[in-house]
Amino acid sequence: MNANDQEALELFRTSGALLKGHFLLRSGLHSEYFFQCAKVCQNMEYVERLAELLLSKLTGISFDTVLAPAMGGLVIGQEVARQSRSRFIFVEKNDDRLELRRGFKIEPGERILVVEDVVTRGGRAREAIDIAAKTEGVPQALAVLVNRSEGAATFPVPLISLVNLSFPTYTADSLPEHLAAIPAVKPGS
Repeated sequence: MNANDQEALELFRTSGALLKGHFLLRSGLHSEYFFQCAKVCQNMEYVERLAELLLSKLTGISFDTVLAPAMGGLVIGQEVARQSRSRFIFVEKNDDRLELRRGFKIEPGERILVVEDVVTRGGRAREAIDIAAKTEGVPQALAVLVNRSEGAATFPVPLISLVNLSFPTYTADSLPEHLAAIPAVKPGS
């Protein structure tokens, strides 16, 4: 892990965003660890620094607009857009599917950077990329604070992550005894 990765991880720890217990992830998997990105995003100094670190990994990626899936990607997506002087829009759930709302439009040929907080299976990020492409935008990359997919999540654009961590995840029927003994909590992203 390089110095920037260490710094980012320390910001998660300092803010109390890296939790330990028994968690039910949005993906439906269970984990002993959870990134509560909302905790780190309470402190705008941390958000500013995380966006700087993430942008430093985006050299060579050109984009006009940052698109974030709500809720997880909103704060970091907006800060990435602010620092890069790009437009910021988001997609949000409607009947459990993400969609552009609030009058947001993507112009044909508009270069889109999708920004998300954490990727495990990548469902919401993939939905956001698909929305950008279906509206004739040109998705350039997916930038995330934390990639915990262990390489299992694939996307039709480059995945750039600030921190790559691999904590084991489990299906409900394959929980280790110490997790099965604790009720699962679904804290949200």
